[in-house]
Amino acid sequence: MNHNPPVRIGKISYINASPVYYGLDHGLLPSWLEMVADVPSALNRQIMTGQVVLSPISAAFYAQNHTDLLVLPDLSISCHGRVLSVLLASQYPIERLGGKHIVFTRESASAASFLKMIFNRKQITPEYAVGRVDDCQRVSKQADAALVIGDTALTQPWDTVFHYCYDLGQLWYEMTQLPFVFAVWAVRRPFARKYPEVVRDIHQLLLASRVQGEVHLERVIRNGIEKTGLPEPVVREYFDLLYCDLDEKKIDAMTLFFDSLKQQGILYDRPRVNFFEFSG
Repeated sequence: MNHNPPVRIGKISYINASPVYYGLDHGLLPSWLEMVADVPSALNRQIMTGQVVLSPISAAFYAQNHTDLLVLPDLSISCHGRVLSVLLASQYPIERLGGKHIVFTRESASAASFLKMIFNRKQITPEYAVGRVDDCQRVSKQADAALVIGDTALTQPWDTVFHYCYDLGQLWYEMTQLPFVFAVWAVRRPFARKYPEVVRDIHQLLLASRVQGEVHLERVIRNGIEKTGLPEPVVREYFDLLYCDLDEKKIDAMTLFFDSLKQQGILYDRPRVNFFEFSG
């Protein structure tokens, strides 16, 4: 296959996507493919502007743009209970956050929508603001609570600076008994229509790359330790709690999440999870 310029695809810059990209990072990346690493919110924008044609994107962003995108089968970033990297750090119990000031990171649409949905179900109405949440000491002086995601949630002592730390994966599981899907891999529909064989090949590469990540999990863990500086047991537990597949239960969980977003008025219609299918 020969593409000039190379096909650009997104890559989440947090360690949570490391198992999926392990093979591509270690020899599987063909010359016709270029990976663009960034935070989830930036990848969301880049797939809509066409800067990348295929990328992991937040599940809520897929729901908001489902008419323009197709989901790749059997790929996600999910949890089944605790996830460690999506936290609500708060100076108050969650039930007492009504009217309190909560700051959101700009980096994840799914986590923000997810937290709003939890508050909506509990009939709690905080005041929301978007800002930097990369320093737990500074945030504690500026807000009553903060939504923190990714490596920042893992690497800073939120539980010592704030009185309460809620794991959103665990909150969701307690409410629904279902997994939660934070991100899916999606492709722009026009690109999939025009180049179905290319999308099929990229999908197969991602699945093969994930297999390599599973086979070399010890190296994935070591790389995570080097990137975050966290102790080995923490990184090991983190990868134990992560799922990178997309089975029926996770699809059901996405549908339930989308229904909740519609009830909150975040979505105008009820999106279906439409998959890329290669019929060649």
